[in-house]
Amino acid sequence: MPMRARLEALIDEMLDGQIMLDEALEEFEKLYIQKALARHKEHLSRTAATLGIHRNTLSKRVAGYRTQERAAASNNHRPRNTAARRKR
Repeated sequence: MPMRARLEALIDEMLDGQIMLDEALEEFEKLYIQKALARHKEHLSRTAATLGIHRNTLSKRVAGYRTQERAAASNNHRPRNTAARRKR
């Protein structure tokens, strides 16, 4: 299947799932950068050159993704029930 047809099918699926444009663009960029980094074995300069952006721009975006992931992980962390521990 040609790339345009695959993209159109993906867009239809995203629209059916009520994915907002901002969310779709953000997720696409993040995955695109992650794939490029993996191809270049996390080498920022080579990855940035492949993507056509400055290395500092790439570094800031990657740092932002990591910050978001840490924040999401901390939001999913459940605090311990200290009251239950005291009863023992």
